[in-house]
Amino acid sequence: MAALTNTIKIMKQTLILITIILFNTMESPLVAQQDNFIKDYLERLENSRKYLIAVAQTMPEDKYNFKATPESLSFAENLMHIGYAMDWHSQSLLGERESREWKTDTVFKVNNKSKEEMIALLNKTFDETVTLIRQFDPVHFNDQLDYFGLTRTKRQIFLLLTDHITHHRGQMLVHMRLNGLVPPRYVLFQ
Repeated sequence: MAALTNTIKIMKQTLILITIILFNTMESPLVAQQDNFIKDYLERLENSRKYLIAVAQTMPEDKYNFKATPESLSFAENLMHIGYAMDWHSQSLLGERESREWKTDTVFKVNNKSKEEMIALLNKTFDETVTLIRQFDPVHFNDQLDYFGLTRTKRQIFLLLTDHITHHRGQMLVHMRLNGLVPPRYVLFQ
């Protein structure tokens, strides 16, 4: 009788262990959705890069300092502001690197940068952002942080990052139109 009780006890423990192992090897639907979000997000971000770079390449360099109004950013300033904000949203808010200070930062200031230097810097910033997002652990999507006095999740920061690119790129398209230029064909899914 003791042997049978012992055997049943071992069988129960084995069944529990197998159940735990099987449960831990199955991917939950939530994790799968989060992984798909990052995959979809990266596709969107790469298409946004393609379109933004096409816009930057189409604008003649002698028009990079054009402003639609005296108080607005120039075409070049919009381009560098996109790079700065992308760096800040990704590296500082999602990646937790020390933030650059906009007023004193020289990396993303137009200064005497050529059109090619600005486009290269923007591509480099996209590369760094894509690398960080590829490595981002979806379990941190709901981590909260301060965003200009508002509590936002890291998932919301992902959305803010791309929305900000679109916002300033739209201003750049207006600059092109005001200079009689036709913007490049829109790149879908962004």
